[in-house]
Amino acid sequence: MYEHHSSPLLSISSFLRRVINHSVIALLAIAFALMIGVSGYHFIEGLPWIDALLNASMLLGGMGPVSPIQTTSGKLFASFYALFAGLMFVGVAGILLAPFMHRILHALHAEPPKE
Repeated sequence: MYEHHSSPLLSISSFLRRVINHSVIALLAIAFALMIGVSGYHFIEGLPWIDALLNASMLLGGMGPVSPIQTTSGKLFASFYALFAGLMFVGVAGILLAPFMHRILHALHAEPPKE
């Protein structure tokens, strides 16, 4: 997927295509995670759709839930979803930063460590 360190640096147009591809993957991951959260808050906790969307969005954005959770099953879902959302936040950040970090390291001709 990425060029070897001995290969020439990608052209700007190819690099932008790579950034767009990573952005699409990140958006799909966010949409999938948001769908899980909205469905869980709506069907497990019984929140209206818009409140379920708000809670899921706030957790995925790293802010925390808005509506108080009333049921035990809702609290269990919210705790697991909060852990999942935290991991998604870190994962999506990695997906978005990967092309930039690779280009910087490639431009500096960083070599992998010799074993």
